[in-house]
Amino acid sequence: MDIEIGMGKQARRAYGFDEVSIVPSRRTRDPDDVDISWTLDAWTFNLPLMASAMDAVVSPKNAVEIGRLGGLAVLNLEGLWSRYEDPEPVYERIAEASPAEATKVIQDVYTEPMKAELVRERIREIKEGGVVAAASLTPQRVQDFAKDVLAAELDILVIQGTVVSAEHVSKTREPLNLKEFIKTFDIPVIVGGCAAYETAYHLMKTGAIGVLVGIGPGAACTSRQVLGIGVPQATAIADAAAARVRHLEETGRYCHVIADGGMRTGGDISKAIACGADAVMIASPIAGAFEAPGRGYHWGMATFHPELPRGVRVHAAQNATLKEILIGPADVNDGTLNLFGALQFSMATAGYGTVKEFQKSELVVAPAVKSEGKLLQQSQGVGSV
Repeated sequence: MDIEIGMGKQARRAYGFDEVSIVPSRRTRDPDDVDISWTLDAWTFNLPLMASAMDAVVSPKNAVEIGRLGGLAVLNLEGLWSRYEDPEPVYERIAEASPAEATKVIQDVYTEPMKAELVRERIREIKEGGVVAAASLTPQRVQDFAKDVLAAELDILVIQGTVVSAEHVSKTREPLNLKEFIKTFDIPVIVGGCAAYETAYHLMKTGAIGVLVGIGPGAACTSRQVLGIGVPQATAIADAAAARVRHLEETGRYCHVIADGGMRTGGDISKAIACGADAVMIASPIAGAFEAPGRGYHWGMATFHPELPRGVRVHAAQNATLKEILIGPADVNDGTLNLFGALQFSMATAGYGTVKEFQKSELVVAPAVKSEGKLLQQSQGVGSV
């Protein structure tokens, strides 16, 4: 139901993860009987996880480790690893910058040009680790490096930007025709981000195997503040899931919905799947791993934009291993460790055996679900607060 903003404008109510809650069904299951695996094109992953293509999150080395743990890491091909032969001193410089200097430092280090030979080398480093290699480019750079990613035998290309549409219009340059490019490209492509039904539907029509859903919900992103653009994630995912149904009915092809950003805990991930996502793309939880390259810091993909930065460096506090964060065990009670063990237990408690079944679970609008009865936790600063 639309809400009147003023006499000349109406708007639809949208919901974030903190405003909805999963309703258990009439049955429960043993967690060991729950299957959270995810099949994407020719590959099956034990975890419905993509690690976000951010320099503080994914390096070639920890992309291999994430792959061995059952997930899929996406390397940012426009990041530090394709600009510097040895980016470790650059990471140190970013980590040592003061909060007031951080954005300027990040803008400066990213002025170093991308190098095609490093693009190829980094992809090969991941593939030599024996895992699926995925990497991202923005639409503006895809044509420049398409031959390089093919030469390096990349497995999955992610075409990613703050907002990606199937119909980009430009009077000054020839834009990337996503439909034509994907149709003729030799490897599967995921595209995003988007946050609306029609946008998701038209991105699916390009032939992509998946769409990323999320504009500005990430911990290090400031697009919502700078641009005023975004849709809360629960609603954005549910809308994209509806577009997926329409696309499947019309074409017979299933396009994966990947929730991108806004998830900090196992409960958030569970809600993303319950809203209709096939998998999740997360960044800040992984940036807090000991193995993460960012030295305990995390910055947004658009932080280094030379004219309008839309990201910030935040402290992610390295306090656990990748394994502990993704599959446990956990020694804290706030939901930030064993994220996918939490998903498995949530599905079992709600009575669903697979991710696709869990997408059909009942939700309620529940703004007080995290605070109800939690006065002692709130007053003591422990638990879920």
